[in-house]
Amino acid sequence: MSDTIEDLKEAEKESLHFEETPRQVQRDKGSTTWGLVLIGLGIFFLVTRVGGFFIQNWWALFILIPSFHNLNEAWQSYQANGRLTQHARHSLMGGLLIGMVAVFFLFNVGWNLFWPLVLILLGIGALLNGRS
Repeated sequence: MSDTIEDLKEAEKESLHFEETPRQVQRDKGSTTWGLVLIGLGIFFLVTRVGGFFIQNWWALFILIPSFHNLNEAWQSYQANGRLTQHARHSLMGGLLIGMVAVFFLFNVGWNLFWPLVLILLGIGALLNGRS
């Protein structure tokens, strides 16, 4: 009986010690994405003001926001699971497609190149889905 009491006391001490240790802070996925987006936009606008670098369709940078979010979601899912899950693959492909549209607007690339690149992107997506 005294062994049981001693075991309970030891378990209680361990649980109290566990609660006293500081908890690890988990980062919100959205805050990482928004932080990177704001830093990127700030750097871009700073460079355009100081260095004379100018992109005519600067508004297309805002199309990159959902792209960065999707790519961050894919990376977080990959890190959590150690492999490309269906969620990670879909986020990756969506982020790449949206990012490609933004790049086409930013640099005035001809839309005749868009459709072959979409086919290539869809093929990569099919290959990734075949690996699951």
